Amino acid sequence: MKLGIDSIKLPESKKRGPLASLDHVKELGLAGIFFSTVLDMSPTLDPGALRDIRAKADELGLYLESGIGKVNPYCSAEEPALRAAGGGDIIAGFTRMIEASAAIGCFELWVAPGNFKSEYRGRLANDRFRTDVTWEEQLAGIEKVLRKLAPVTRAHGAHMNIETHDEITSFEILRLIEKVGADCVGVVFDTANGLQRAEHPVFAAKRLAPYIRQTHMKDAYVGRAPGGLDFQTRPCGDGIVDFATILPILAEANPQLNLSLEVAQSVEDKPRKANPRQCIEIDDPLWRAGHPDLTADELAAYRDMVDAYARRVSSGEVANWEVYEASQYGYPTYENQSYGFNEAIGFIKTSARHIETICKEKSIVLSCPAAKQKAA
Repeated sequence: MKLGIDSIKLPESKKRGPLASLDHVKELGLAGIFFSTVLDMSPTLDPGALRDIRAKADELGLYLESGIGKVNPYCSAEEPALRAAGGGDIIAGFTRMIEASAAIGCFELWVAPGNFKSEYRGRLANDRFRTDVTWEEQLAGIEKVLRKLAPVTRAHGAHMNIETHDEITSFEILRLIEKVGADCVGVVFDTANGLQRAEHPVFAAKRLAPYIRQTHMKDAYVGRAPGGLDFQTRPCGDGIVDFATILPILAEANPQLNLSLEVAQSVEDKPRKANPRQCIEIDDPLWRAGHPDLTADELAAYRDMVDAYARRVSSGEVANWEVYEASQYGYPTYENQSYGFNEAIGFIKTSARHIETICKEKSIVLSCPAAKQKAA
């Protein structure tokens, strides 16, 4: 396994560009980079530019991963670059991205099923609870897009890997894989996103393990609050996710899996908007009815996990929502844009140390520059 980072969350990735970002990743002691889409490497899909990025990654001994974007046709209008890549034909755009990625050896490709709008509180923050189109209709649309792209994906020996994104459940991802085919559809396992669907991360890891081909290593604070549960991104090890149990599950299923950190993004890369506290409306009847696959046993285990984490918070082992929000690593408010480059680097290093420590304790071979340096 190798430990790297998602390019969007790498500080100054857009400012530096892909080639210099590879150097930055190497400097940080990480082993690779996960560009959310191949358009992040080259907006025009220029073959020469893409080959140069591949060559630079190989020269530095770094893994290179990519994706093709959001495949929910009901949110395509919010991603105009995908349609532009095909000269107005979005399926042609996706096809070109698959072909361009495969040409440089990127066969595991990220896709996402919707959008998250942090400026809205509760269930309306994500597409699952849109009121103009049902989630079932959106899932049907996603399936149709995946089916249209399946032939070109199979032809190149690639996989469209569905992220366990904020709005979808692991059960729904498994049904999409069954319908379209595991030979061309897999999973990007985000270790924290499923918490927003009240899925226990360990349960989800076990369900999805045979199909996980890419990852987002992420942690979160989840605690009781008015209206349900607070959700707040934290460095790996400071949140509720049990990496000590999850990492061995992933390593057993796929020893060559790349672990890509997804951390809090610097405000210098993306200035914060005023937004309410994220809320998991777990006690709301409408929210609960929207998760028919969630079993009583898993929900009970989820609540036990939240209670156990609350004890860590009460003991002072980890900061509560308010204290963390006001700290140097906390998400800044609209008025306080203090979470900059240095803070983001600190977040990355803290997360990397936790993953490295767990891997060492569990005898998981983690091939990355940082690990080699420490071994030396």
